[in-house]
Amino acid sequence: MEKDPAFISMMRDLKTPITMFLMDDDIKSDYAYFKPLQTLGDHIQNHTLHHPVMSHLSLARQKDEVCGAQKSLIEHYGTAPLLFRPPYGRYNKDTEIAVRECGPRAIVWWRENVRLTTLQYQRPDKKLHAGDIILVHFRGPKQLQGATMTEMFARLLRQIEEQGFAVARLEDYIRAPTR
Repeated sequence: MEKDPAFISMMRDLKTPITMFLMDDDIKSDYAYFKPLQTLGDHIQNHTLHHPVMSHLSLARQKDEVCGAQKSLIEHYGTAPLLFRPPYGRYNKDTEIAVRECGPRAIVWWRENVRLTTLQYQRPDKKLHAGDIILVHFRGPKQLQGATMTEMFARLLRQIEEQGFAVARLEDYIRAPTR
């Protein structure tokens, strides 16, 4: 996982909202890195403790993953995540139960995925559409063929603007269901 201080500076300068689905194994070496992004108004959401394929786990193990991450994120960031993104997008009925019992109120799916320098589209027209959720990982030069997270994200912002769209905070458009 890339934790580039230049990325935080870019986000502060551009005032670009993001939603971060954080996985404890990736962030535990430096929980503090994400606090400046949170201070900018970017929300921290749940992505498990260890990034397993949720649909391969028992309900008890899924609860360990979701509840454990929920507890860690509350402890380190002071706020309870309301959204959950399952690793690899794989989940089942037990995941839905675990999420409901552990605190998040909704499971989120994405539409596009950033791959090095381009967007990987799921629709045949290979274009963004209003409301699309784009999955971006905190990657660094090892995973991005020498590019930094900051460079990759700047390229993504240009691609979004070229298609006539702007970035918006996910939580501004998805309302968690009430209990």
